[in-house]
Amino acid sequence: MSNAPLAERMRPRTLDDYIGQQHLVGEGAILRRMIDSGNVSSFILWGPPGVGKTTLARIIANSTKSSFHTLSAVTSGVKDVREVLERCRQEAMSMFSSGRPILFIDEIHRFNKSQQDSLLGAVEDGTVTLIGATTENPSFEVIRPLLSRAQVYVLQSLGEEDLQHLLDSALEKDEILSKRNVKVEETTALFRYSGGDARKLLNILDLLEQSTGHGETLLINDRTVTERLQQNPQAYDKNGEMHYDIISAFIKSVRGSDPDAALYWLARMITGGEDPVFIARRLVILAAEDIGLANPNALLLANATFDAITKIGMPEGRIPLAECTVYLATSQKSNSAYMGIAAALAEVERSGNQPVPLHIRNAPTALMKDLGYGTNYKYAHDYPGNFVRQQFLPDTLQGHRFWQPCNNQAENILARRQYERWYDTNNDNEPAQ
Repeated sequence: MSNAPLAERMRPRTLDDYIGQQHLVGEGAILRRMIDSGNVSSFILWGPPGVGKTTLARIIANSTKSSFHTLSAVTSGVKDVREVLERCRQEAMSMFSSGRPILFIDEIHRFNKSQQDSLLGAVEDGTVTLIGATTENPSFEVIRPLLSRAQVYVLQSLGEEDLQHLLDSALEKDEILSKRNVKVEETTALFRYSGGDARKLLNILDLLEQSTGHGETLLINDRTVTERLQQNPQAYDKNGEMHYDIISAFIKSVRGSDPDAALYWLARMITGGEDPVFIARRLVILAAEDIGLANPNALLLANATFDAITKIGMPEGRIPLAECTVYLATSQKSNSAYMGIAAALAEVERSGNQPVPLHIRNAPTALMKDLGYGTNYKYAHDYPGNFVRQQFLPDTLQGHRFWQPCNNQAENILARRQYERWYDTNNDNEPAQ
């Protein structure tokens, strides 16, 4: 056992040793009640790596005295699924069976549709209790029939208190660390590099122990942790849940006018290796959707940033990305253009293809002119201020307003101008001389 990694040596065997996820396993929590009652239904554990998904499944099997079968979605096919389900059926029929077999599938999100379909019957008729584990959002990766048969429980990254508890437990209970002379001076770097991942924290401790001579004091402080690790591998999956969470946080920070938070999430994406063109593209969308007419220069700067990124790349590209991020975050906000086109699209969907009024139709042929196309059209530039009142919307939509200006300096000017054009009785609409 001493040859096993620290993370394996410290794997909890009971709920009393399990650290974190108290919202699921604490007194009175849902999984604790399931275990205590011995009636465990199928469920999927969704959470980041190293928060105890596999460990929790094993603890449940041990606590309920159920047989435990495992499949990895990376290496298993439909044939493997059918074989393990058949073994489970035989066990369930055995007079020596003490409980419904548990089938644990790690990385269940990697199963394709046919593999997931092959589980439905056994889960439905109670042949097995399915426990799936995934780091990806089950809403996107697990088929709906399976989701309807298995509750999803969300596991969270370990907090600082949980990490401290894990550190104390390892130093006190591990068969190797408990015999070492250990001096804990600082834990900031240790916890930061762990990133809420119990396995990563224990692996770092393992590295520190193995790289410290047996006659030496094992020092745990920020300097030794940083020196031994050399670099901080950021937790960022460009194609996974973390990608969508962080870009969402970035967009909402800019929209919410918080440049500091926006720069932090920008830095997370940069250090995680996100495509800078993707970030620049989102800034262009942000400039039009969330700043819009309140500051039209925002779209110009965002487009310039996009252009700069395609020309200079990284790492220098981080500078225009940061400049644009701060500018958009601190700019006045308006979504009137975004809401306006959304309202217009909804109206088109509702009312269909309404006819264009005759007077604003194009009339390139004599026949069209004879039919009244373009008749009585008023050319705006023939009138004072280059404006004259006339109908532009279809007859059925006359007076309908899609653009509702937001209350900001720039749009207040636009709104006032529109009022004077369309509603001010002093506008005589006479052609210019």
